[in-house]
Amino acid sequence: MVKGTITMERTSRGIPVVTERLDGCQSAGFMIAVNTGSRDETEDIWGLSHLLEHSVFRATKNRSSFQMSKEMEGAGGELNAFTAKELTAYHAVTLTQTSETAKSIVADIVCNPLLKAEDIEMEKKIVIQEIGMCENDPSSYIHDLFAETMWKGNELGHNEAGTVDIVKRMGEADLRKYYDERYTVSNFAVFACGDVDPADAMAWAEENLDSMPVGSARQRVAPVVKEGVYNHIVRKEDHCYVGMGFPAYPADHPDRTALSMLSAVIGSGSSSRMFQQVREEKALVYSVYNYTDQNSDAASMATFFSSTEDNVLEAVETVGKVYKEILDGGVKQEELDKARNLVKGATIRRMESTDDRLYRLARNTMLTWKPMTLEERL
Repeated sequence: MVKGTITMERTSRGIPVVTERLDGCQSAGFMIAVNTGSRDETEDIWGLSHLLEHSVFRATKNRSSFQMSKEMEGAGGELNAFTAKELTAYHAVTLTQTSETAKSIVADIVCNPLLKAEDIEMEKKIVIQEIGMCENDPSSYIHDLFAETMWKGNELGHNEAGTVDIVKRMGEADLRKYYDERYTVSNFAVFACGDVDPADAMAWAEENLDSMPVGSARQRVAPVVKEGVYNHIVRKEDHCYVGMGFPAYPADHPDRTALSMLSAVIGSGSSSRMFQQVREEKALVYSVYNYTDQNSDAASMATFFSSTEDNVLEAVETVGKVYKEILDGGVKQEELDKARNLVKGATIRRMESTDDRLYRLARNTMLTWKPMTLEERL
């Protein structure tokens, strides 16, 4: 297991710079995260964070899209980005000796995007295809529908991509206004992971980001939990796709680790209660699993499965029965020990790459502002 040492400091203008130096690592990853995402969008710009994330890769003041790709691949690295409900992030991982390329391109994308009208129109076509692809994959789309139902009336229920109609309406002025308002000193955080030097990461952040506009931090409204919400959507599918769940502990709750253990006991792995009772004993589904979705001020834990129409009602009843058994009888020590090792094993495997470690470092920090080493998580 690669051990890491985490440091967290701030630039002269207050931007957090978090680094995790990994012993023996031969790669370096750098990320600039922006504290804005789909939950920070009003209905008329739903999907704008994601469209902007796509569009900045088209061209900067210094590089075309092809030049970015050519430089990054020539450095033996990968360049990527993602939009989530509470952040948008741009990152690159390269060999240690070519890390200057990673830093240069990530900073260029964030600080110098051209956002030309023709480029935005091209990206809109790609995003619209992505929306269609997601909606045509019910095993993925059920997660969006579940969140929309769980947090109805709050922006936390927004999926990241938006809708086709809204994306079509957005243009250059919308993206430029959003960029100017959100891509500011008060919303930036910087992360570096792998064979990295905290002083070097700090210098990179100060040189590229401290001169950006100050702006203002995002103010969010926590969702109000509703009781017993049911949402049935009729589609022409061979199977029924179901999500059943309830509010849970947010990312900074002191019992968030207990939540992970409970979710694993209930529905992680083929020895979990859900898998055994819903699939193995009754053959009602092909797959059934639990999933926790944690945000800064709200979270959910849910069971997801798909089944034929003939089996769906009994499957729903069986899932409910498993939850009642947990509520009435609790968890056995044997189950807890198994779940603990299952979660530890999955965590260690995920953290064996610089890319995954960089992502976990950023997400944990942006949601809780308490970065944790792998050893602390375990």
